[in-house]
Amino acid sequence: MVIEYTGRQMVVTQKYKDLAEAGLKRIKKIVGEGASAKVILTVDKHRMIADVTLNVGSQSMVSNSESAELTVALRDALATLEQKAIRQKQKISTIKRHPRAGEIAGDGELSETIALKL
Repeated sequence: MVIEYTGRQMVVTQKYKDLAEAGLKRIKKIVGEGASAKVILTVDKHRMIADVTLNVGSQSMVSNSESAELTVALRDALATLEQKAIRQKQKISTIKRHPRAGEIAGDGELSETIALKL
């Protein structure tokens, strides 16, 4: 996975890189190898903002988090992105496993009897 780091009003230290890589390693298990990520860390006066963008094929998932500490914001953003990746994978697998009602081949009578029993 290709990871690009950007620090706005700050320098991205190895501590934040390690934290981001650990979170993205978990996400990589879900989405696969062909993903790239952008981690943007921003510091304003009293707020720290973490933006994480994950690109998988033609899809992109974005997660933003804001906190008083940058490590908390980064962890929250990565946790949210992980949940989005899980939902997306479940959505794709559900579509593949459950065809539409009109696409059932040869089992039309069987599906009607099941519907009548319900």
